[in-house]
Amino acid sequence: MEKKSLFIAIEGLDGSGKTSVARQLVHVLEQSNQSGAVMLTYEPHDPSCAGLFIRQVLMKEIKTFTPRVLALAFAANRLDHCDREIKPWLEGDKNRIVISDRYYLSSLVYQSSDDFPYASVLALNEKAKKPDIIFFIEVSDQVCYERMKIRNQPEELFEKNLSDSRRKYHEAISFLRTHNNDNIVEIDGSGSIGEVANAILQELYAFDSEWKPKQPA
Repeated sequence: MEKKSLFIAIEGLDGSGKTSVARQLVHVLEQSNQSGAVMLTYEPHDPSCAGLFIRQVLMKEIKTFTPRVLALAFAANRLDHCDREIKPWLEGDKNRIVISDRYYLSSLVYQSSDDFPYASVLALNEKAKKPDIIFFIEVSDQVCYERMKIRNQPEELFEKNLSDSRRKYHEAISFLRTHNNDNIVEIDGSGSIGEVANAILQELYAFDSEWKPKQPA
């Protein structure tokens, strides 16, 4: 395989299992002789002033803000993330993969409002590197809430109304497919972490078979 790169974004509701699935994907892809190096990253990305502000908002330490201000913070955080980590990694000297736990689809869902629509949020992210493929893990609200309860961590800002977030995810997916030509694949997340990761891998190999491990002769 000639030198190439692959940028994957994993999206889903809080409690959808996306972080565990992303870790499993890294493990499997690192074992493949077709891939060089795999980097797992996440958003919001903490090592920036915008990232620290976002974390304080999510943990409800900052309570006064507007969707526009939060969208600007996420966009600034994302551009910094792209310039300092994602792009340099993908431009490395061998076949490289980046898997990001959340990306700009999440911004359309959580930073949009009646006064600041999807198009406005997307415009802030026009300079962000576009993923080659985005996977949205679809899981029921009940399963998400059960998983968050097991996690036993403080509730973050956007974890309360999952049904509304789900509606916005599907709207935002349709918007990005139509207006940004994004390649978004919806994945049934009701199975085990291994099953969900395998479903994503099969879609990934269908998208670009060169990443599929070669069978021994």
